[in-house]
Amino acid sequence: MTTTVATLRASLGDVDIYLLDQVLRGRISERDVVLDAGCGHGRNAAFLWRIGCRVLAADADPDAVSAVRALAGSIAPGADADDIRQDAVEALSFDAGAASVVVSSAVLHFAADDEQFLAMLRGMWRVLRPGGIFFARLATTIGLAHVGATPLGGRRYRLGDGTTRFLADEPWLMQLTADLGGQLADPLKTTIVQGQRCMTTWVARKPRGGEGGVR
Repeated sequence: MTTTVATLRASLGDVDIYLLDQVLRGRISERDVVLDAGCGHGRNAAFLWRIGCRVLAADADPDAVSAVRALAGSIAPGADADDIRQDAVEALSFDAGAASVVVSSAVLHFAADDEQFLAMLRGMWRVLRPGGIFFARLATTIGLAHVGATPLGGRRYRLGDGTTRFLADEPWLMQLTADLGGQLADPLKTTIVQGQRCMTTWVARKPRGGEGGVR
């Protein structure tokens, strides 16, 4: 059977291409329960439903939650309504270990400060079951010299695209991974978006044994 461009577009939608890479490499499959933390209007959730995953979705924005519930009705009509919740990422109400994969796509860099960033990270890590995969895409300072940014104090910067973001750096991400007891599933990989921002892919596996804790 020939796969056409139209068929690919219909099946992939607007999925984060770096998340798709994890699927193609066998780290995410239809057997997984995936938490889309900060799901927005469901561009990744839609793809995950289409490949057969059970999707847990959370967003603090009620309009986003309504949009994702409507999306579930059209793509995954058998989905449990309680799987889609109006939760802030730092206050997720899902049970500990509820998800085998946690996805955080373009969310962590909206933190106001270190405290909120760490609270979001702790919340997602709690929901991730032992042995599970944590996938995050976030703006960072890695490669920032090629973009240009104005420091605003702490880890906040005004970027070349005019936005203000909270930017983690490589040593901190490595320290956080160690503090959590996790292991990088891939080296940190960063895409430099010309004159705008640097987006890092952070993929870690949660240990099957004891828990770590971010400071």
